[in-house]
Amino acid sequence: MANRRKFLIQSALGTMGAAFGAFACGNTPKEKTIASGPSAPTVLSTWNNLAANEAAWAVISQGGRALDAVEQGVRVVEADPEDMSVGYGGRPDRDGNVTLDACIMDEAGNCGSVCFLEHIKHPVSVARLVMEKTPHVILSGDGALRFALENGFRKEDLLTEKARQEWEEWKKVSEYKPVINIESHDTIGMLAIDQQGNICGACTTSGMAYKMRGRVGDSPIIGAGMYVDNEVGGAVATGLGEAVLKMLGSFLIVELMRQGASPQQACEEAIRRITSKQKNAAEIQVGFLALNKKGEMGAYSIHPGFVYALHQNGRNVGREAAAAL
Repeated sequence: MANRRKFLIQSALGTMGAAFGAFACGNTPKEKTIASGPSAPTVLSTWNNLAANEAAWAVISQGGRALDAVEQGVRVVEADPEDMSVGYGGRPDRDGNVTLDACIMDEAGNCGSVCFLEHIKHPVSVARLVMEKTPHVILSGDGALRFALENGFRKEDLLTEKARQEWEEWKKVSEYKPVINIESHDTIGMLAIDQQGNICGACTTSGMAYKMRGRVGDSPIIGAGMYVDNEVGGAVATGLGEAVLKMLGSFLIVELMRQGASPQQACEEAIRRITSKQKNAAEIQVGFLALNKKGEMGAYSIHPGFVYALHQNGRNVGREAAAAL
């Protein structure tokens, strides 16, 4: 019996090795970094967030920490009232309340998160304080708000007139139906490698427009909307959060890279898991970005239209990811 058990374990390990080895020997990635080298300083973000990349790069170019870079980068989008999927100006839930989710993770594996947070313009900065000042990873709702106020954040009305008018129009039908690539934007997830070669990440959103009150998506969940491992690299997600939550997409991508997959191969496999296993996958959009410690990146989505921004070697450019469908 012992010999049989040993044989079965060895066979299973051999099968796993072969599966991961296929990534290492697979096709050349469809997406290529502009240039790469050992721990090339890099900023990578979902959607065409060039201004956010510039803010992050300003930190990195001065020798700053990747953690500070990703925080400052996504704060640009959180403060933009014209961006209606993140922070101030975000579309409300079906009751007219703007609720925000965010997370952040550093090179040592420390992380912080807030979800279902109201009235605070910069949830990513609250998430950082959760990481640095508490023994917890996630604070939610009223507890997250109280923590923010106790730490000097100002309570604000985040519902802009434009968002309120759209909500009033939506109430006439009150039908929720995801729209693929609505306004060519969604959650902002950001990864950065600093001059010391360390990688950090952040993710922030106002979540699904007109969602049920209390709904939380993938963005504040470590391993779903964002994950980094300083030995390997990092990944971020955008799109329908429920689909990402079901397979912990960002964690999966980092683990695939750990086993030898390129960032592009890992993103493609994560999308394949969704399209092959989840019902109605063809009707939703999910996109992933990945960045390894060499500065090599990958990008892939279910449908065309997912654009991203890459700042590396002095160039800050927007590109569209390859897609499965």
